[in-house]
Amino acid sequence: MVTLTYEYKLEPTAEQIAYIENTLDVCRSVWNFALRHRKDWCKSRKSPVNACSIQSEYIMSIDEPFPNYHRQAKLLTEAKKDNDFLKSVNAQVLQQTLRTLDRAWDDMKARGFGLPRFKNKYRMRSFVFPQLNKNPISDKSIKLPGLKEVKWRMSRSIPDSFIPKQARIVRKASGYFVMLSLQLDVKIPSPLPHGHPRGLDLGFDKFIATSDGEEIKRPRFLKTLQDKLKLLSRRLRNKQKGSNNRHKLNQKIARLHQRISDTRKDWHFKLSHHLVKDAGMIFVEDINFVSWQRGMLSSSSADAGFGQFVNILEWVCWKTDTYFAKVDKDGTSQTCPNCGAHTGKKELSVRIHHCHECQYTTTRDVAASQEVRNRGLKAVGQIVSENVCGLRATGRIGHDTLVGGERSRKLAS
Repeated sequence: MVTLTYEYKLEPTAEQIAYIENTLDVCRSVWNFALRHRKDWCKSRKSPVNACSIQSEYIMSIDEPFPNYHRQAKLLTEAKKDNDFLKSVNAQVLQQTLRTLDRAWDDMKARGFGLPRFKNKYRMRSFVFPQLNKNPISDKSIKLPGLKEVKWRMSRSIPDSFIPKQARIVRKASGYFVMLSLQLDVKIPSPLPHGHPRGLDLGFDKFIATSDGEEIKRPRFLKTLQDKLKLLSRRLRNKQKGSNNRHKLNQKIARLHQRISDTRKDWHFKLSHHLVKDAGMIFVEDINFVSWQRGMLSSSSADAGFGQFVNILEWVCWKTDTYFAKVDKDGTSQTCPNCGAHTGKKELSVRIHHCHECQYTTTRDVAASQEVRNRGLKAVGQIVSENVCGLRATGRIGHDTLVGGERSRKLAS
């Protein structure tokens, strides 16, 4: 099953905008009520049975089960019978809001994320239609439940044989958008190792350094508009909360942030296509970029968007039939890519790699990317050998890959 997500700009009428805003308002109320219900249940059980909490807590029966998705969805169905506010919104949309909260709650426990937050009118920005009618798409409009036909800008056509399964309406600073989930019932195998190998090294000095010797500077997306953001944020402090002037200024700041985000994402896509060109294999370091944003260079890491770039690069590799893999990041700058000798730990100020064993000299980032390429080729050779022994593949792929790796290593030296 192949799933694609296409985004289009909507051009709704005033009535349709009112319906969208009302839906967001109802979804926000359902989210906040369900989250409060879960937190009250947890707080009512945090004290021992023989002691009382210092703070006043909502008392629940000891037999009250945890309010998971199914119980809260049942409560929502009962509440809709007598509540006109809830009746004004599609029932499936509200159910998807509860599902989103349930996933966020599970991620908090399973993946170590923070507690889900309550939503104000600025934080609730999207809702989902999980089902669409038959043939909902035309060149000029799209049919959505409750909204009927909404005009849109069909910036690119839907791929042949793909079926639209669901639609997410998103409110951004520049308007309203629809994100269509398109599915095709077909199995596409992952790309196999082939062609020219290319290792990549990410960093703050140079955004990307490739094993072919190319170095790309890190653009400052936020820094170029930081002065304007500071000026608007300073003005925001003097505006009264809830006033129209504060709302207008918030919209200006949001449009500026969206401009930065869109510019960064567009550059990531263009760079990914540039790196994939003429390459059959792409290798990157397996880095936890969340930890990068907790140090002294957190703002620079967030501005560069390393995590988003790696995700986009992996998607572009899959789309262009390029093999993508992550390798161990430890010691890539301490190993000579030419002879494999250990060169010792380098300070960040040292930007040149010089091996005392083989006298190989190059920039530090390029040497690290070449070591990433060598580790990737070694891992590919092991995978191919296991496949050959298991009679799941021929030995030609492994032979061509390793020969290409040795040839590129000789060229690098």
